[in-house]
Amino acid sequence: MTFDEFVDSVDGQQPSGELSDTLTSLWWDKKGDWDRAHTIAQNIPTVQGSAVHAYLHREEGVLWNADYWYSRAGRQRPDMPLEEEWKMLVKEMLATL
Repeated sequence: MTFDEFVDSVDGQQPSGELSDTLTSLWWDKKGDWDRAHTIAQNIPTVQGSAVHAYLHREEGVLWNADYWYSRAGRQRPDMPLEEEWKMLVKEMLATL
């Protein structure tokens, strides 16, 4: 799946069953359902799951919690707009499919 195909899929009712949990979380976030995205992300026990979880808390505006999850992911909170981080994460996660 390409990045553009992923973005276009957000117009649908449900994410593709072929998506990883991290991509499914990011899909629901883009769809505007932060709670659903967060529920998925908090149950992904991987570095990538922690990166998505961190992004979601940054989006929420709870930076101390975001920083905790960035640390778990071995990353620092990025100095970029949220939309750019979302795109970066989607592209990173698509590369692992």
